[in-house]
Amino acid sequence: MELKQKGSEANVGGFKQLMVAMRWTTAADFDLAAAYETKEGKQGLVYFGEKGDLNAFPFMQLSGDEGVGDKGGKNEEVMRITKLDDMKYVWLMCWDYGRVKDGSAARFKDSDVTLSLLDDTGTSHDVTLDTGDMGNVAVIATIDNTSPIGARLINTSKAGTLKGLKKLQDLIDIINE
Repeated sequence: MELKQKGSEANVGGFKQLMVAMRWTTAADFDLAAAYETKEGKQGLVYFGEKGDLNAFPFMQLSGDEGVGDKGGKNEEVMRITKLDDMKYVWLMCWDYGRVKDGSAARFKDSDVTLSLLDDTGTSHDVTLDTGDMGNVAVIATIDNTSPIGARLINTSKAGTLKGLKKLQDLIDIINE
């Protein structure tokens, strides 16, 4: 299923493992990350500096860091999620590392970043970044786990600007704008 437009959504509840793959060939150092908020209100971030853990909280883990030094080609970063029970929201995002460091606008408009989610039943969801907003961080998709019926995947497509990766709250502010 393709979620091409901002606001489009799909049900993703009932999985044992979810694989999130971000792919791009653009010569840019994009990074896949996931910010989260638990049902108790705790917030955190899984990214290249804190790759997470599949067997303990937050039950998410990032594969590694690709495209370092603005390397083009077949770049892919993968995040696995094994449990959403304690999560209220998971925000899947991409940032342009070099541009975040200096606070300048990213190259999202000129890129081919795609986000694919594959669950253990073989169901795939492709989310297209659908924003003309300037910024160096893009919240591509939200996993909303607030419904008793199950988690929903929403194309969020929202961009914002950071200067440095100093505080999680700066990312949360972009999410909540």
